[in-house]
Amino acid sequence: MGFLSLVALLPLLGATSATFSVVQHRALIPNVQQEARALPEAQFTTALGKTARRKSKRHALALLRGKTHPGGINVPLTGADFEEEYITNVTVGDQHFSLIVDTGSSDTWIVQKGFTCLDLSGNPVPQPTCAFGSEGFDLEASRTFKAFPNVSLSILYGGGEFVKGDVGFDNIVVGVEIPHRLCPLFRVTFFFWGLFPHGGLSVHNQEMGFPQITAFEGDGLSSGIMGLAFPGLTSVFNTSNPDNASAANFIPYLPLFFSAIQQKAVEKPLFSIALDRASLEQQQNNSFVENLGRLSFGGIAPVPVTETSTTVPVQGYSTVSGGTPSNARNSTDLWYTVDVAAYKFPGSNSVNTKSNNTILDSGTTLNLLPNDVVAAYASACNPPAVFNATTELYMVDCKATVPEFYVTIGDKTFSIDPRDQILADGTDANGNPLCVFGTQEGGDGGNASSIFILGEVFLHNVVATFNPIEKEITLTQRAKY
Repeated sequence: MGFLSLVALLPLLGATSATFSVVQHRALIPNVQQEARALPEAQFTTALGKTARRKSKRHALALLRGKTHPGGINVPLTGADFEEEYITNVTVGDQHFSLIVDTGSSDTWIVQKGFTCLDLSGNPVPQPTCAFGSEGFDLEASRTFKAFPNVSLSILYGGGEFVKGDVGFDNIVVGVEIPHRLCPLFRVTFFFWGLFPHGGLSVHNQEMGFPQITAFEGDGLSSGIMGLAFPGLTSVFNTSNPDNASAANFIPYLPLFFSAIQQKAVEKPLFSIALDRASLEQQQNNSFVENLGRLSFGGIAPVPVTETSTTVPVQGYSTVSGGTPSNARNSTDLWYTVDVAAYKFPGSNSVNTKSNNTILDSGTTLNLLPNDVVAAYASACNPPAVFNATTELYMVDCKATVPEFYVTIGDKTFSIDPRDQILADGTDANGNPLCVFGTQEGGDGGNASSIFILGEVFLHNVVATFNPIEKEITLTQRAKY
């Protein structure tokens, strides 16, 4: 998902509570290149499906641009103009839902049955407008749900969306599949319910949000989000009124995967994502494509890979130097941020391509990179990708010849398939297909506070394996597919 600016988050970075204190500050770690880790086989793997956000979202977000959120915080629309999402199945309190898999946020939440739907300006609208994939979580129907009284969830996403409401505890199972070690010959992952219902990753008594107030442009399939980032990005507050949420009453907690580690649900503190690309034809003709990737726990996702692999440290954020990336002792972990040594493509020698504030985010479709890098790469296409002032996106001919794009992280260079740089975006008034360029402007590369994203366009080409305890990421180039 899109995210709040560092300016909005900085007051929360050092916040603590008398009840919880899990914002993790790192030990002093030098930013040095590490040997690529030898990764174990995953214990559990669940299938991912891919769905597009509704086309009305872009227009709604354009209307919101520059306006102040009802909660009083001006929310930047980073990465929110064009979104597709990877979803997976979960069971919570014996109720089944699909959730968006998001390495760019930390809270796991499911909309509550009977919720109030608002538009992005805060006006009440019919429930179907929020386009959730279910009626929502029924608190009374769960025998294992426990309320967390006098606290509230309050999340503001970078797309202008927000959710507010109750917090509670319940059991959650991610995925429905046969664990690899029980069936090594088949490795069959089921994307439907009913077989081996407890074969996925099980976490007991997990703290989650169950919002009753939502301003959300859904996809018609998912009912919430499964956040996989660090505790410092959680959004629970010690107040019964979510409108009173502030740094003073922030209550960080252990997100889902951190709880799984604490409960020893996995042998190794690893989760791994392999996102498959949809073909241009699938993008143009299908609102949902199943079995387009794997989310694995305890080891690396089981897809063919090459020998190109590197392990790099996650960059924390300094609370004393304007929120810039840092490995210093007083830095706080928020996102999965890495140093990028260089971007390479025809013409890349003309621009500075190094960036040390780049987030790996499964919840963002596009790559959002330094503006001058994007302009140079767009001009290398044939015909060139062109910036559209109306959509504020680079558009590209759907049949353009796009050069390969290379990303150097650590001491390894990873390639992005040109097919990932052309994304279907409907048709024009004459019925001609439109396509969005996969690499878009993310800000001034010379500004230390700019935040850049390697989204699904990059993640289609690597297996990203995250170790939030050791605070490191292993990237492995996928075999061509």
